[in-house]
Amino acid sequence: MDITLLFKICGVGMLIAVSYQILQRSGRDEQALLLSLAGVVFVLLALMDQIGSLFHEIRSVFGL
Repeated sequence: MDITLLFKICGVGMLIAVSYQILQRSGRDEQALLLSLAGVVFVLLALMDQIGSLFHEIRSVFGL
């Protein structure tokens, strides 16, 4: 796994956490929830290649 991918995920996480707190304290709970959901989707899309290679390695180990 590349270290830049890890930094990107940490940066997105911190940005989402701060934005979530700001939106929640201003009374916009629905937007805060959608923002956190969008952050999870973004991180999963960023990790999609890594997850694919993990499944490929698992299949090759177990001979599936």
